[in-house]
Amino acid sequence: MNRRLERLRGSLDYPLLVTTPVNVRYLIGFESTNPALLVEPERVRLFSDFRYAEAGRALEGVEFVETARSLLGDLAERLSGTIEFEAHHVSYAGWQTLGARGIELLPTRGLVEALRAVKDEEEIDLIRAGTKVTDAAFERIAQERFIGRSERELAWRMEQLLRELGGELLAFPVIVAGGPNAARPHSRPGERRVAEGDTVIVDAGASVAGYCSDCTRTFAAGGLSDELGEAYAACRSAQQAGLEAIRAGVAARDADAAARGRIEAAGLGETFGHGLGHGVGLLVHEAPRLTRESEEELSAGNVVTVEPGTYLEGRGGIRIEDLVVVREDGAEVLTSFTKELVSVE
Repeated sequence: MNRRLERLRGSLDYPLLVTTPVNVRYLIGFESTNPALLVEPERVRLFSDFRYAEAGRALEGVEFVETARSLLGDLAERLSGTIEFEAHHVSYAGWQTLGARGIELLPTRGLVEALRAVKDEEEIDLIRAGTKVTDAAFERIAQERFIGRSERELAWRMEQLLRELGGELLAFPVIVAGGPNAARPHSRPGERRVAEGDTVIVDAGASVAGYCSDCTRTFAAGGLSDELGEAYAACRSAQQAGLEAIRAGVAARDADAAARGRIEAAGLGETFGHGLGHGVGLLVHEAPRLTRESEEELSAGNVVTVEPGTYLEGRGGIRIEDLVVVREDGAEVLTSFTKELVSVE
């Protein structure tokens, strides 16, 4: 029996049409760019086109139906009655196509995502494996020269290391940002070369068996100014406070507040504009969200980042990020690479 499908059925009032590819993969292990899964009380039907027919027919416990490439138009001809659908994934044009033959469509939001947010131990082990690869890559790149190399060159080197050390894919494009660019949280690696006195943010993660890891460390290119050194200390203190706040039952916004309060106490509150963290799994950004606005409560089995930052416009920036498992009694930290300030040449 597929426990994920059974858990999903418990939240349904009508058959649910799942069209988000990552949700289909989560529920039945089927990878496709053009899938639809109809979850009914007594049956599960998978729809996709010829390209995925052989893989679909090989699945156990699922009825595979080969469709035209135009999936929603095909489904409109095959299905009837009242069907729930994933409102966040089906566009307005898709909704029109799907309902053209009289299907009554009821929107749902976040049903599968809520299941994905709580990982089982097998999923956690895969995330742990990706994190070990990522830690090893940080250990290696920390031994290399930074000063004089471009952000793009360092990002490519980090990508090479992630793959050489066992990453099957990148969890996301590697971020390397030095000097003034480090004050931009999601700066893209460019041709700027690392200079003496820069902070250099490296944000990277490997994917193993489809599950992502995510880690950020900030390096010092030689010595730092007092201002940047103090910003690093404030970020490190905030990150520790965030870790200490994480446990099952805690409101996500309270975990964010615990870290944010440390940065505000250091007089740098305006330099931390993003949330404390986010869930990680089959996608590198998923539920839950740890932000000031979040209405979510942390649950045992969530895997989340804890990543405060201090960004000083025009001068530099710091972000320190660990990946953790939420447990009943606190946070199990998966990331192992040091958070002491590492000086690179």
